[in-house]
Amino acid sequence: MNALLIVDIQNDFCPGGALEVPAGDTIIPTVNKLIDYFDVVVQTQDWHPVNHSSFASSHVGKEPFDTVEMDYGTQVLWPDHCVQGSEGAEFHKDLNTLKSQVVIRKGFRKAIDSYSTFFENDQKTATGLKGYLKQRGVTDLYTVGLATDFCVKWSILDGIDEGFIMHIVEDAVKGIDLNGSLDEAWDEMKKKGVKVTQSKDIL
Repeated sequence: MNALLIVDIQNDFCPGGALEVPAGDTIIPTVNKLIDYFDVVVQTQDWHPVNHSSFASSHVGKEPFDTVEMDYGTQVLWPDHCVQGSEGAEFHKDLNTLKSQVVIRKGFRKAIDSYSTFFENDQKTATGLKGYLKQRGVTDLYTVGLATDFCVKWSILDGIDEGFIMHIVEDAVKGIDLNGSLDEAWDEMKKKGVKVTQSKDIL
């Protein structure tokens, strides 16, 4: 069975948000069309507590996009974003959320950031998504959303490791591109075996 995975289409990742992905909102009409073609629709939502460890504001003398070493490795520091209960954490108003059957919230543990929809950044703490998809009989996951070079990329890499056939809908994702991270992400995903598709091949 196929499922649609909609990654983090939230206000803070769209233009005008705290951590905007350039033109991030332009994929929403395509995502809305795709939703009608899937029986299983899953959304993810960045859901950070105040003073989350991934926020630059939580580290004295650090600026957004600096890095620090955490127990689980190098962590990029971000502007405060997707704070629990804030408008920035809400799904974009134009996104059709009516057909979504489950929302996976991630990044809610204060000491660990979470890019992947399968694991927190320690690569040990599971989100529960794998179990849900296996219970539903899902084999193929079509991935859309934000941002290509972070949450989308890690979701795809982990999804492949977890035994799913991972597809990325190229015209329904957008990236941040920090120092070449977008090209690097595409290379990593393709080397791992992601299947690249276009929305017109599904619609």
